[in-house]
Amino acid sequence: MKAVILAAGYGTRLQRDVAADSSGTFAHLLGVAKPLLPVGRCALISHWVHSLTASGCVDCIYVVTNAVYQAAFEEWASRFTNVKILSDQTTSNEGRLGAVACLQLAVKHFKIEDDVLVIGGDTLFKEDFSLSKIKESFSDLQAKCGDSCLVLSYQCRDEETQKYGILEVDSELRVLCMREKPPPSETKSRRACPCFYVLSKKSLPLLDTFIEEKKEASIDEKDAPGNFVSWLIPRMPVYIHEISGRFDVGNLPSYVECDLYFREKLQDVESYMV
Repeated sequence: MKAVILAAGYGTRLQRDVAADSSGTFAHLLGVAKPLLPVGRCALISHWVHSLTASGCVDCIYVVTNAVYQAAFEEWASRFTNVKILSDQTTSNEGRLGAVACLQLAVKHFKIEDDVLVIGGDTLFKEDFSLSKIKESFSDLQAKCGDSCLVLSYQCRDEETQKYGILEVDSELRVLCMREKPPPSETKSRRACPCFYVLSKKSLPLLDTFIEEKKEASIDEKDAPGNFVSWLIPRMPVYIHEISGRFDVGNLPSYVECDLYFREKLQDVESYMV
């Protein structure tokens, strides 16, 4: 299995917050890509590399970034033997390819013909999350059907449904559909879906189909990786693996909350996410 970490975003909300902060406390974060932000003892993305390596569930980690942050990611990656950096060659948020196109780029550039863990580079999970359990769940699904894919799900509050992709599932935990940011009155489900997917190798050719179908669409339709998952659900069996929650670093308050947790509350640093 391979891992693709999507890290080509420009973090415009966070950078705007940092620039507007008059205290100067966060001045060192100016111009830093979100995955490279210090979270606890290391960069946010380093938590993923440590846990992916320790769990042994992947044999290579590919990180897709942009031309602006490429040098910083290559310097960071130089301390790891199993990480490779790929730039999407974009230089601005307005010119970004979008997350799905970045995933397609990685699959083609690295000639991936294996199952793929797709990970949002600005996301971390609570301590009940385990890559070993994910691998076990995915293996069980694959034994039944080689087309099967796996996504994560956690319970969100009523008022949060309009912030996330919400999954509706059957009694076997197979996903029936994903509703994009629905009002709470439009769905009984409160199953939010973060950017962490295990895509079967049989599903990867569908990236080309999706991109071709969306070639005239706005960047918003191609950007959020959940849009591909939503499109995939009627075409491949997709199941959920339940977790308790996540840290999603989107702005300065969410970054401060995440960093504080990893500095003061993380119980077992060495086994985190393994």
